Amino acid sequence: MAPSKNNSSENVSMSCSLPENGFIGPLSPLFSEKAVHELLQPPVLGSDDHLIEFSEALRTVAKALRRAAEGKASAQAEAAEWKRKYELERARSLQLEYKEQACGGHQGDFRDVQTDNSINQPALCNVEQPERCCGRNGICSHDVLRDGEPSSNSRVLRKASFKLSWYCKGEQSDQHKHDIVSFERGNITTAERSSKQISLKWESHPQTVLILTKPNSISVQILCIELVRWLREQKKLAIYVEPRVKMELLTESSYFGFLETWKDEKEISLLHTKVDLVVTLGGDGTVLWAASMFKGPVPPVVPFSLGSLGFMTPFHSEHYKECLESILKGPISITLRHRLLCHVIRDAAKNEYDTEEPILVLNEVTIDRGISSFLTNLECYCDNSFVTCVQGDGLILSTTSGSTAYSLAAGGSMVHPQVPGILFTPICPHSLSFRPLILPEHVTLRVQVPFNSRSSAWASFDGKDRKKLEAGDALVCSMAPWPVPTACQVDSTSDFLHSIHEGLHWNLRKTQSFDGPRDS
Repeated sequence: MAPSKNNSSENVSMSCSLPENGFIGPLSPLFSEKAVHELLQPPVLGSDDHLIEFSEALRTVAKALRRAAEGKASAQAEAAEWKRKYELERARSLQLEYKEQACGGHQGDFRDVQTDNSINQPALCNVEQPERCCGRNGICSHDVLRDGEPSSNSRVLRKASFKLSWYCKGEQSDQHKHDIVSFERGNITTAERSSKQISLKWESHPQTVLILTKPNSISVQILCIELVRWLREQKKLAIYVEPRVKMELLTESSYFGFLETWKDEKEISLLHTKVDLVVTLGGDGTVLWAASMFKGPVPPVVPFSLGSLGFMTPFHSEHYKECLESILKGPISITLRHRLLCHVIRDAAKNEYDTEEPILVLNEVTIDRGISSFLTNLECYCDNSFVTCVQGDGLILSTTSGSTAYSLAAGGSMVHPQVPGILFTPICPHSLSFRPLILPEHVTLRVQVPFNSRSSAWASFDGKDRKKLEAGDALVCSMAPWPVPTACQVDSTSDFLHSIHEGLHWNLRKTQSFDGPRDS
């Protein structure tokens, strides 16, 4: 006996039941766009009443699943935002706790260290009365750092202190300084950002310099040798170099035995506590490499131009002595170049906190289709809001410093590096109306590969460290609290305009002839 139509509809309903976890992805094959479209077609005239009723039920289920998917995405974005806020508040609390301890219980230790080192270098600001030196002319750093546990023969190393002051058109303006930059052990950490020009003034003389060079360049190696000799003999500074550079210089002469370096990642992570200044010899790529070495605060960077094209290297190597004399003396203008903090969350992650190691980028993070011939399919969310679904060759999330790099080639705008924001630039989108966006700095962006994507995607961070993103994987990006302070030759705006004029020949054309038709 043939089964009744009621039983058949029940069987179909059972086959469409939810899995054990009680949720079906909104983009699963069962409810793909094509399947839902077919189910939502108007019923054929003369169809059985039960089939019409079943079609309406499926339509209701599809709407419910769509709402559930949107609710899940909203909840995930909200959780990520709360996590970010919690981490910022926790960092601020730790800073306040440390400062209270430093001012309360360790004043005697600071006085002892200051007495022991008063002969070798200028004294730091008085810790007992911080308001006297910080209240008027900027923000000062006071903390004294020790290089591990000093032995009887080792001397106590001081972190060179400095202060930042805000100015606009030559006028001092420190109104919002405490809301923008905080100090912890003499390192720059931003909570909010300012588009005004920033000046750096040393409170004590720098003692340690890190030199980073472009590899496989004879001219860079020759300049590095000259620079090391000059800093050592004339300025009496301690000098750190990469292990590769130290081996090359020791091959040239045993004179360079005084150079210091590091052995592993742990020592690299402590460089910011020992180095007062970073000097790069190369192009923008060398500056990116310098920034990638510091997973937290970054010392001021002095970039010398020895590359083919440089938007972040305003100083000329021929005048390195004059430049470094002025920088070591101070004050100098600096540009705070913001970085993006990126997390990869796999589909198998238990929650939003189960992420891979975070990655910091100075230019951009790129999500593309790799070697696949299919269009990239990416779902994009900004905080709790759905932005769009990217279908094309990929997507670029860029800082304003990276606006003159890959983003510019993909049609994005050039943005002043101190304008706080995140550039959202599609790569060859399959839509003529898909234009680039500039989003505010405080948002958290989430880019996810949907389950109905025909292929996986690939993410690259400042052009390296490529990671494969499978269906269900997501990339979460937000503004990092540790900018890269780079020294300016004139000021931030002048250097930026000079770089686009010289590097890109921006709006360069022959001047229109003065003779010809005129308005009467």
